[in-house]
Amino acid sequence: MPRIGILECDHVDDRYASIGGDYVDMFAALLPSLDLVRYDVIGGALPSSPDECDGWLATGSRHSVYEDLDWIAATGAFVEKVHADGAPFVGICFGHQLLAHFTGGRTQKAAGWGVGAHALSSGERLLYMHQDQVVSLPDDGVLVASTDHCPNAVIRVGDSMLGVQAHPEFPGEYVEALLHAREERIGHDVVEAALASLGARRDEDVAAGWILDVLA
Repeated sequence: MPRIGILECDHVDDRYASIGGDYVDMFAALLPSLDLVRYDVIGGALPSSPDECDGWLATGSRHSVYEDLDWIAATGAFVEKVHADGAPFVGICFGHQLLAHFTGGRTQKAAGWGVGAHALSSGERLLYMHQDQVVSLPDDGVLVASTDHCPNAVIRVGDSMLGVQAHPEFPGEYVEALLHAREERIGHDVVEAALASLGARRDEDVAAGWILDVLA
């Protein structure tokens, strides 16, 4: 079983923990064939080197990758080392932005929120919950797929790194809870449309296959 270091860039609020647990629990449910080793990077617990695990998985976060926070700078520097070593890496949402931002691309706040289920240009429907977006790719970055709201929704960087803006690990109930809690910030009409999208077909299993192709 591949030993994959999960870079915990945030934790689920206690009020939502009963839905799907913490982020590591959500990824364990999505990717049961991986042995996930926790690194609480938001708390300052960084790996010592890229070869400490067989590959790396970076989670989402309520933070932005361009915030001037020590743990973000340190985690970004580690991603740079992973990139230089050519080690397997997958970034999800914040992790996707972290990958692009610290290997030569750029992330910034978008005009509005990307929430609910959206279809990729490759056909898969996945769940989103974000306001920041990758706006330019690193020199060795390749666009894989986009959505109507997110031009750089899935990217590859080099030969061994994948970034996915969506949240294939999120249970629909968790996204629903976040939408209700953030309605004032996101906007009523956007939230209503996102809630209506949650009942449609989704393709988390396909996204899990992409992740496993890189990490396993």
